Amino acid sequence: MLRDFLAPFIDEQSTNPFAVSKFVSTLEHAEYFLSGFAYTLSVSFLALAIALIFGTIGGVMATSKSKILRAYTRIYVEIFQNTPLVIQIFFLYFALPPLGIHLDVFLVGVLGVGAYHGAYVSEVVRSGIQSVPKGQFEAASSQGFTYVQQMRYIIVPQTIKIILPPLTNQMVNLIKNTSVLLIVAGGELMYQADIYAGDSLNYAPAYIIAAILYFIICYPLAYFAKFYEDRLKKAHLAR
Repeated sequence: MLRDFLAPFIDEQSTNPFAVSKFVSTLEHAEYFLSGFAYTLSVSFLALAIALIFGTIGGVMATSKSKILRAYTRIYVEIFQNTPLVIQIFFLYFALPPLGIHLDVFLVGVLGVGAYHGAYVSEVVRSGIQSVPKGQFEAASSQGFTYVQQMRYIIVPQTIKIILPPLTNQMVNLIKNTSVLLIVAGGELMYQADIYAGDSLNYAPAYIIAAILYFIICYPLAYFAKFYEDRLKKAHLAR
């Protein structure tokens, strides 16, 4: 139907990489992109859950009074923040099987991307907790709250509002970073776009459509982060 509608604009002999015929042909193979899109969403959702769990635990440990817990979190953050995600994915995919640990590529993506962004989320949570006035800790302590109770009932609920914008930015980066699974044939959106482009030679339409699909996921999150951050600034100035 789309081909019939655009028939006056289609030139099958055109060598222009942006020719209408190439876009129509690419859209007629939408199953590649829909499959990759669903895979990307699945990996992103589970990796985000891991990043939030690792990040929240790491952020709380980083602000504890225990030097051992703070040192453990620091090592985790420094290793994951200062080595490329590509190398971490390669390690999970190629280095673990000789050690007897076999993960399929989906798990490699979820664990690799989740642990990588967990380090960044940990720093976001740590900064959020440290931005809560010390008087809040002292007041909670004077009421007999343990450290865990202080965090659970007083500090973390306040921290969530503060860290929501940077946390949302981390979500956007996480979704975009799932594209590194292309290097291990991950089946996500970028891999499917690359497979289709290689088979059809419609490189420009394939990558443009992949970019549009990433934009559809990421832009609303980025817009929400900016909107919420502006709202917090206005509320702060109104005090």
